[in-house]
Amino acid sequence: MRRFFLRRVFLSLITLWLLATIVFVIANVLPSDVGRTILGPFAPQESVDALNEQLGTNDPILEQYVRAMTNLVTLNFGNSFQSGQPVGPLLLAAIGRSAQLAALALILTIPIAIAAGLFAARRRDKRSDRAIVLLGVTLSSIPEFVVATFLVVVVGVQLGWLPVLATPPPGAGTITTLRFLLMPALAMAVVYFGYIARMTRAGAIEALESDFVRTATMKGLKTGQVMRHHVLRNALIPTVAVIGVQIGYLFGGIIGVEKIFNYNGMGQLMLFAAQRKDIPVLQAGAVIIGIVYMIATLVADLIIAWM
Repeated sequence: MRRFFLRRVFLSLITLWLLATIVFVIANVLPSDVGRTILGPFAPQESVDALNEQLGTNDPILEQYVRAMTNLVTLNFGNSFQSGQPVGPLLLAAIGRSAQLAALALILTIPIAIAAGLFAARRRDKRSDRAIVLLGVTLSSIPEFVVATFLVVVVGVQLGWLPVLATPPPGAGTITTLRFLLMPALAMAVVYFGYIARMTRAGAIEALESDFVRTATMKGLKTGQVMRHHVLRNALIPTVAVIGVQIGYLFGGIIGVEKIFNYNGMGQLMLFAAQRKDIPVLQAGAVIIGIVYMIATLVADLIIAWM
């Protein structure tokens, strides 16, 4: 286990370096003038040139690359080209907001999806099983922004049950914050329910057909005991792997949901940085999302090895 952990950490560091390099190359290859983007189309050329010189975007590409990699290694992300603010606090605030939303979505999704998958596996090929599979496939095929739009129109506007914006007011308590976050979390939970439920069902069916489950059943163990002690841990192995990947995606890939609910998470921050060629924010944000992905998948792999 120690050797496995060290190997994964080493490969993760190499992957982060490749990720940072790719983001740097893409940001510098795209045709754009950073100074002109910041100052606007009517700013005098002298001001644009002075700003580019100040930001270092006129330096040779190799020099910019070495400086960017050094800043990432020392966790010195520098200042945003657009706002001039330090990148670190911007990322910390955005990652905290994304963590709140992702945690609520997972809390809403995982218990119900796992229970539905196990129930469907026990009633394989019956009407309830087919209904759960059909529901899961249908929900998984609907994009998050479509579900989010439907919830805004029906639940937020027509029924008025929940606020249509996800950002709670300053100083809001826990209940108020949950109320503001509930609708975007539901939009994500609806989509991920089907995926996790189908993975749990497939793993449970494979476990139920194994020799050790047949042996446990022939020994006279009750169905509940067989499910708890022999099926559950083996059935959840593919589910844990899927959840690990989805955690990473929830932190940086839900731009559509954040845009609809005007929620300033990592997705919104990365979109804003990409539109304005804010290279420090873009590069640091991509690395942070990569770190979240790798930690989530590493923890999932360790849990699977233990299971």
